[in-house]
Amino acid sequence: MAKWQTCLPAGRRTGLKIMYYVYAIKSLNRNYLYVGLTNNPERRINQHNEGRERTTRTYAPFRTLIVENFSTRVDARNREKYLKSGIGKEYLKSLI
Repeated sequence: MAKWQTCLPAGRRTGLKIMYYVYAIKSLNRNYLYVGLTNNPERRINQHNEGRERTTRTYAPFRTLIVENFSTRVDARNREKYLKSGIGKEYLKSLI
């Protein structure tokens, strides 16, 4: 692997097929839903549960509502935007 490839952000290395995931988590203790996009949902959800994310720290611990995979970041981002919309939040609440 070329040295310059090791410095690129996750998912940006050339020649690798990266999957993107949209996930929704719900706080176990409070009325709070979080929707995010990542290339590694297990790692990302663990970060939320361990309190390593400032925006969700006070709402931990979480349970996972959904994890959906996409082959392109654009598709994943569109789904993330939908789930963050009013109708998307209503869909997530129906899963609870």
